[in-house]
Amino acid sequence: MIISDEGYIINLRRHGEKSLILTILSKEHGKVVGYVKNCLTPKKLGIYQQGNLVKFEAYARLEENMWSLRIELSRAYAANFLANPRKLATLTSFCVLCCETMPEGQSLEEFYECADNFFKQINEDNWLTYYCHFEFYLLAFLGISLDLEKCSVTGSYDNLRYVSPKTGKAVCAEIGRPYHNRLYAYPRFIIENITHPTTQEIKDLLIMTEFFLHKNFFRTHYLKFPESRANLLHNLDLQEI
Repeated sequence: MIISDEGYIINLRRHGEKSLILTILSKEHGKVVGYVKNCLTPKKLGIYQQGNLVKFEAYARLEENMWSLRIELSRAYAANFLANPRKLATLTSFCVLCCETMPEGQSLEEFYECADNFFKQINEDNWLTYYCHFEFYLLAFLGISLDLEKCSVTGSYDNLRYVSPKTGKAVCAEIGRPYHNRLYAYPRFIIENITHPTTQEIKDLLIMTEFFLHKNFFRTHYLKFPESRANLLHNLDLQEI
């Protein structure tokens, strides 16, 4: 069995003194976990970093065996994160969420492009917008559907302002205003593809996606919610806004 693909390193752990077990997020094969033999040499250390884009060939004699990997560096994106604590915090959150939620051996189709954009836009001034897109569309990929087209009470398509934590449906301003402390802010910048949202809009979106990820995936699967994601608002200096 042999497969070839390209993807992002999202986890790595030592195996012995010179080898690694890598987890790669790929477009056509989802999460791929494999063994890289004798790769920890001074010349190759820069390749094996979380966030780097690599081409890989994975091979195994039997379907139940762990993949053995051959790796070639495509883009050294990791360097864009290491000098910036806020960017590094999002990378850490991205990697752990993908490790915990992504399937193995399954095409990620359009969702991979969303993840890919996070890395490609990391040096833009609105890079955090693309992380928000990743989390929002992660909900949809996991089957956590939010119905944001119209108000769930009135059926109106206008003046949508809130999202119900109970139903995941949109609520218009008139209906939701008396209960605004119990509702989430409507993610207008995501729906309308506004590329430069306010800091408050980013914070509101991340609060909402955290709630639905925790409630509808991690709790449902009896998994502990990742600490790096739970601390993300703090690490991004957004808690006090």
